[in-house]
Amino acid sequence: MSRALLVIDVQREYFDGAFPIRYPVGHLDSILEVMDAAKKANIPTVVVRHHQPDPDSPVFRKGSEMWQLHDEVEARPRDILIDKQLPGSFTNTPLETFLKERNIDTVSIAGYMTQVCCDTTARQAFHRGYKVEFLRDATGTLDVENKAGSVTAEQLHEAILVAQQMFISDVIDKETWLERIG
Repeated sequence: MSRALLVIDVQREYFDGAFPIRYPVGHLDSILEVMDAAKKANIPTVVVRHHQPDPDSPVFRKGSEMWQLHDEVEARPRDILIDKQLPGSFTNTPLETFLKERNIDTVSIAGYMTQVCCDTTARQAFHRGYKVEFLRDATGTLDVENKAGSVTAEQLHEAILVAQQMFISDVIDKETWLERIG
C-alpha cells in the first residue's frame, strides 16, 4: 500500500472567520499529529487550500486573511500545496497527476468540512480507483442551518461518516491510522 495524506482546507476561515469548526473536539490537534506522523513515515502530504472564484467573495477570498492556511499547518512540511475553487480536491487541480507520479493507491482524508470538501474528495478518489481512509477525528464540521433545515455538528459528522463507511471509505480514527503507518 502506498498512501498520501490529504489535508483539506485547514484555513483561518474555520477558526477566526465565518465557519468556526466545533466538532469533534481536538480536530486540529489530530490533524497536526497525523501531519507530523506522515512526515516521519515519509508519506507524501498534500495540503489543499480553497478559494471562491468570485474575487469579491466575503468568505475564502483569495489573498485575504481568512483564506490563509492555519499557522500550524502552514509551518509544517508538505510535498505540495494545491489551490482549488470547488469542493472536490481533484477538480481542475494537479492532485491526480501528483498521486499517479508517486504510484499512490490510498488517500487518507483529513481537514474540513466533513460534509463538503472532505466528503466530495473521498468520493472523487473512490471513483478514480483509490482506496480511501477517512480520519474521523482529523476531520471536522459545525452546526448547519439553512432553508432545508438544521443539524448539529455531531449529527452531521456522524451521518457523513456512516455514509462514507457504507461503500466509499474505511472510516478510522487517528490512532488506527497511526498504527497502520507504524
